[in-house]
Amino acid sequence: MDLTDLLASWELHLRAERKSAQTVKSYGDGVRAYIRFCDEHDRPQSIDRTTLRLMMDVMLTEGAKPATATSRHLAVRRFSAWLTEEGEQDTDPLLGLKAPKLDQPVVEPLSDADLRALIKACKGPAMRDRRDEAIIRLMFTTGARAGEVVGMQTTDLDLRENPPNAIIRRGKGGRGRSVPLAVEVAAALDRYLRARKSHRLASEPALWLGDRGKTFTYDALHKTLRGRADAAGVEGFHPHRLRHTAAHRWLSRGGSEGGLMAVAGWTRPEMLLRYTRAQSAARAAAEAERLNLGDI
Repeated sequence: MDLTDLLASWELHLRAERKSAQTVKSYGDGVRAYIRFCDEHDRPQSIDRTTLRLMMDVMLTEGAKPATATSRHLAVRRFSAWLTEEGEQDTDPLLGLKAPKLDQPVVEPLSDADLRALIKACKGPAMRDRRDEAIIRLMFTTGARAGEVVGMQTTDLDLRENPPNAIIRRGKGGRGRSVPLAVEVAAALDRYLRARKSHRLASEPALWLGDRGKTFTYDALHKTLRGRADAAGVEGFHPHRLRHTAAHRWLSRGGSEGGLMAVAGWTRPEMLLRYTRAQSAARAAAEAERLNLGDI
């Protein structure tokens, strides 16, 4: 099999299934990493359990993040299943193969001081300043994923409703949802939309527009927010930490778990535990103090 050529066909199939651009990229990166591994280690370019296990071992030994290893493993398994469905291989050699058991890293949410510093780093009259502040406020209050934010359109906002809200058209798994917006977020979005009117692409449906007349991509979001974090002195920043932060803040302020799952777009309770594990003890202590269980 020519795995490189078949990968191009699989990516076309994924796009035809309306998978998100980020999902297609993630799966493609995983299979390309597998193909490179086969070439670099003098192994045949074929789907093989031993090769995939060896690839995982080398990646983790060399310091790859557990999330990256898991993503690569999933991509190759999905690719192998597709090859079998398409008749490119007689059987799926990875059928039933489980992902490597890895420690789940604890991601600490950003503190309120960190969030204030990020917002302060966005202060300025330029459209990009207002854009970045609106994005940061949106992400740490709603928990929207970076890919969901990038895909938003101007018609997805209803800032005049009470409360204001936004529509996530295509979340993970193709599921859409409506998310309520805090009034501070709505105000930041309104300031951005007014500044957006002077952009040469103002008539485009995409909500977010880039600098110097360009469109705004997933990579652009990561780059600009990391730049704001550097300016704010927030260490270890990654845009995904804003999702963890949103989950922690929701629960710490008395929000329900069911409400958080609806806003964040989760369908499985284990995702709730994963995103809120870091500060669970602190929230429990604060709740115990409010409950005052010793008072009889």
